[in-house]
Amino acid sequence: MTSRIQLKKTILVAGGAGFIGAQLCSRLLSNGANVICIDNLQTGRAANLADMMGKTGFSFIKHDVIHPLIMSQPIDEIYNLACPASPSMYQIDPVHTLKTSVLGALNLLRLARNKGARILQASTSEVYGDPQFSPQAESYHGNVNPVGPRSCYDEGKRAAETLFRDYGVQHGVTTKIARIFNTYGPGMTANDGRVVSNFIMQALQDRPITLYGNGLQTRSFCFVNDLLDGLIRLMSMPPDVSFPINLGNDGEFTIAELADMIIRKTGSVSEIIQLPLPIDDPRQRCPDLSLARKVLNWQPKVSLDQGLDLTIPWFRRAALMEARAIEVLA
Repeated sequence: MTSRIQLKKTILVAGGAGFIGAQLCSRLLSNGANVICIDNLQTGRAANLADMMGKTGFSFIKHDVIHPLIMSQPIDEIYNLACPASPSMYQIDPVHTLKTSVLGALNLLRLARNKGARILQASTSEVYGDPQFSPQAESYHGNVNPVGPRSCYDEGKRAAETLFRDYGVQHGVTTKIARIFNTYGPGMTANDGRVVSNFIMQALQDRPITLYGNGLQTRSFCFVNDLLDGLIRLMSMPPDVSFPINLGNDGEFTIAELADMIIRKTGSVSEIIQLPLPIDDPRQRCPDLSLARKVLNWQPKVSLDQGLDLTIPWFRRAALMEARAIEVLA
């Protein structure tokens, strides 16, 4: 008789120590899968995995996906989330960022082929660049500067999508592509440079909130639990669902509106200061979710108002720990 543990899926999550990756590992583990987390810990944090370490069915391998990965055990699914995701992080070593997106994708695709596994690429709304149309549908080819300060990430993700599409066709590998829009929630790194974490930490510490440009540029914000639902749903789709699908929240807010909302929710006395807009910073970002609703029967459930209420307490604890650490060092 086949034992129950042999029937479990074995799922590899590359970039599994990052904000989204760690929560994906936790969700998959809770769903009964054996989970292998791969991360070089460049931006991922071992602390994100602390609650899973030692649990049956979870293992961690420190590895950089720009190098081939040799695995002896069977693997059923691979999620590729390996790449720094905020400009302040991926611009530290832009060449390595590009190599992570391109060589990492190729190495994981080869692993998927060898194991007979299906594989999902965590792409990004950044493939649309500074869009000339809004909301952005998957059919829009984008407006990306190939030689700008953000291009190592934008073009790397675009190249990875091409690899996934062509490798799937050429070698018969089942591939999935998720274009992820701004995601937030408990578990974010306080100093990761993303707008939600920046604003919340600045507000909690009553520091000036740094608004780049006039604050009229727009973003849409997806709560992490909604995104995980979408990723797992996409992975389960039939092989012919190999085209890119937007995953995000189509509620669109100006950055100024986000800052005002966070100030109000935290009771902060922070003032808002304006700084120059970074080069190639998108003026508008909002997903067209028609395809996700039709193909995946998925849509986000958590509003920005609800999501911030769930996220701010986590940052409040992080700010308190930071303050205590400063006192100890003083």
